[in-house]
Amino acid sequence: MNIKITPGNLTKLEKIFDDAKYILRFEKGSFTSGYCILEAKRVVVINKFLNLEGRINTLLDILSTLPLDEELLTAESHKLYKQILNSKPVPDADEAATVGEEAPEN
Repeated sequence: MNIKITPGNLTKLEKIFDDAKYILRFEKGSFTSGYCILEAKRVVVINKFLNLEGRINTLLDILSTLPLDEELLTAESHKLYKQILNSKPVPDADEAATVGEEAPEN
């Protein structure tokens, strides 16, 4: 998703986590992906050394993969969350159909 890199947009993304009852923490750590998700405790830890763009991109990445209870989200957060989910890359239908099929014998 193309989102402007602004502190206001970072706040909006953080609010989605807050609305969904996830604890979002910015901590020091050696995360290979820049973040760590503790799903059982509903905690997301992000590398505190990431710049604004890195934080926004990391939150977008997490939101596109993490299943959230949409009923908990406010109207504004729900709208942004849906935009994020809809912008997730979808595999090409032709590629998905050919996976696992064998080539016909001549």
